[in-house]
Amino acid sequence: MGPPQDLLSAMTPDEDRGQPLAARMRPKTLQEISGQDHLLGNGRPLRQLIEQGQLHSLILWGPPGTGKTTLARLIASHCQAHFIALSAVLSGVKDIRAAIDEARYHAQKGQRTLLFVDEVHRFNKSQQDAFLPHVEDGTVIFIGATTENPSFELNAALLSRARVYVLKTLDVVALLEILTRGLNELGARLPLPEEHVVLETIAKASDGDARLALNLLEIAWTHRSGEHLEEADLASILGDHARRFDKRGDVFFDQISALHKAVRGSSPDAALYWLARMIDGGCDPLYIARRMIRMATEDIGNADPRALQLTLNAWDVQRRLGPPEGELALAQAVVYLAVAAKSNAVYTAWGAARALVAAGGSEAVPLHLRNAATVLMKSLGHGESYQYAHDFDEGFVPGERYFPEAVGEQAFYEPTERGLEGKIREKLVYLRKLSAASPFQRYEDDEVPDAPA
Repeated sequence: MGPPQDLLSAMTPDEDRGQPLAARMRPKTLQEISGQDHLLGNGRPLRQLIEQGQLHSLILWGPPGTGKTTLARLIASHCQAHFIALSAVLSGVKDIRAAIDEARYHAQKGQRTLLFVDEVHRFNKSQQDAFLPHVEDGTVIFIGATTENPSFELNAALLSRARVYVLKTLDVVALLEILTRGLNELGARLPLPEEHVVLETIAKASDGDARLALNLLEIAWTHRSGEHLEEADLASILGDHARRFDKRGDVFFDQISALHKAVRGSSPDAALYWLARMIDGGCDPLYIARRMIRMATEDIGNADPRALQLTLNAWDVQRRLGPPEGELALAQAVVYLAVAAKSNAVYTAWGAARALVAAGGSEAVPLHLRNAATVLMKSLGHGESYQYAHDFDEGFVPGERYFPEAVGEQAFYEPTERGLEGKIREKLVYLRKLSAASPFQRYEDDEVPDAPA
């Protein structure tokens, strides 16, 4: 028995009218896909490959509602390929095997098969690996759709066999065009001026998602109070409708990256904007506070040690009181971080120290630095000839060494001249000069690191 027909292609006009608006409005040609001209515009590589029927495996990466599934269906239709769709949420290895059997059936009839996997990032490694031999031998042309970064979510072997195409979030102009056509599909004529305002409100609330925009439009139209759409019809539908914010995906990491870079770049206004965006999108404020601790230590450090304490205080306020007081404390802290003197000297020094330790062996602690808590330890030379810093002027022993002899003196920390770190720099320059001039050098053939340039 042959495989089942594609249900969408077999649907009658009456059945089609019973579908949700978003399904009825699914583009039927490449020209009808909105907002993806960088991929499908005249002369663009993907458009040319589709028109020439030169299919290859690919990954469609983009936010929800940007047309990934639609594009895959249109590619199959345009190239007269058999279309099989799987959802990584609902399918397993058994479904993959059934799809491959179906593809082989069509191959015997001389027809190519396009195997589309929605949310492919939800498949585990073994499930993704199951596609590899069938992609390599040409049994299927593989198209995966994902909202997550393929570099992190897909196996390298699968990713190497497919080209990644990035779909863009739909802007308000593109969504307005789609909503206008949707309103016509619902039975309205050209939108009235006041309806344009309603459509724009829906477009902004949809945050780049065409499917969500059409769903909101259909609900508003079904429950409208009069003959035409009015802003009042949206009140109960939108409410406090949150913008799209995937708390585990790229939108999340891109926004926290933008916040961090705004702080590092000393832009308090941009830092406030990204903080507001993340709070508005539903991000846990305590997560933001934790990342702000990182900013205070990585990008400010000893240039202004108060930044760390202020951020810890803001974290505590958020934890104890929650919004709105906690959010205001975070805003105060993020502004302080942005305008504070910047230094990554501690961050760089810590990385250098860790790298040296990782690359070297487990060098013994020098005898003069060892703990001499017992008579036996003292008899073994522990603590012998150790010089107590407080017995010296300025609490410093010129020429003393605190590294293992095999490691030699190192200069990991090179303070900047910004903020408090400028004073620290002056102090280190002075102390290193004292050591260089001291007749006491514990280790022969050892040199004191140069003072900061």
